[in-house]
Amino acid sequence: MPPQVEPYETGMLDVGDGHSLYWEVLGNPDGKPAVMLHGGPGAGGTPGMRRAFDPAHWRIVIFDQRNSGRSTPYAGDPEVDLSANTTPHLVADVERLREHLGIDRWLVWGGSWGVTLGLAYAQAHPERVTELVLVAITSGDRRETDWITRDMGRVFPREWERFRDGVPAAEPDGDLAAAYSRLLHDPDPAVRAKAAQDWCDWEDVHISLAPDAAPRLSLRPPEFQLCFARVVTHYWAHGCFLAPGQLLRDAGRLAGIPGVMVHGRYDVSGPLETAWQLHRAWPGSELVVIGDAGHSSASMGPAIGAAIERFAGR
Repeated sequence: MPPQVEPYETGMLDVGDGHSLYWEVLGNPDGKPAVMLHGGPGAGGTPGMRRAFDPAHWRIVIFDQRNSGRSTPYAGDPEVDLSANTTPHLVADVERLREHLGIDRWLVWGGSWGVTLGLAYAQAHPERVTELVLVAITSGDRRETDWITRDMGRVFPREWERFRDGVPAAEPDGDLAAAYSRLLHDPDPAVRAKAAQDWCDWEDVHISLAPDAAPRLSLRPPEFQLCFARVVTHYWAHGCFLAPGQLLRDAGRLAGIPGVMVHGRYDVSGPLETAWQLHRAWPGSELVVIGDAGHSSASMGPAIGAAIERFAGR
């Protein structure tokens, strides 16, 4: 794994609607550009993302998407309005950041939700994407969110009942993401905190069947949990602001863009089906299935690194 280096440039980009995005650039100022799209939505960038690319050869751009990380306003503030945070807003933000940094074309790296955003961006602006490296494949389709919030009760019945019972008695048969979103906007801070904890507990349950899976979100500070849960449920309650099947339907727009998708066999929250369908619909793509990996596992590292090395252009 490449060494972790500090950014040589940082800033805040005003993208309108009262939003400012934190961004950073690290690596080689004259290197090949790459942008990294974090997961969640709402998780924000992490220091570990700085180690994905060789800083000697890449100009690496990382930013926090709307309402997350160091971007403002922060969704951990319960008064913050999320109405100007949608997938089209984020796609426009990526393009605005590219223009702000004076980059003509760049490789797009995405993980989990970042895959959905990366696909939406590449389909909207294929002429600006040199390659795609996508990890833990998602498409944002309502079928995927129904799988996570309902169907996985067949895999984790005890934990799912706790998750289901976290919403009011009249709502368990409805849209659980929307029900949790309402709780996360409740005026009572105790109600918001419990809903955020319950949501993050369930996220940690379903993230993987791999034996090395460890809890992460359920252990994070309450303000982060509230931010993460509010943004995720906002997206999921609205079908990720995409038309049904949109990213698979429009996969032909990726023709001519080389891409590698890395997915874990043990990724129970994101079954391999989506990655396989996208691979078949995307001319020239490559799908690498890691037999002992979940949604995020160290064993995925060599395949991700090999894809990045291949696209380094040296």
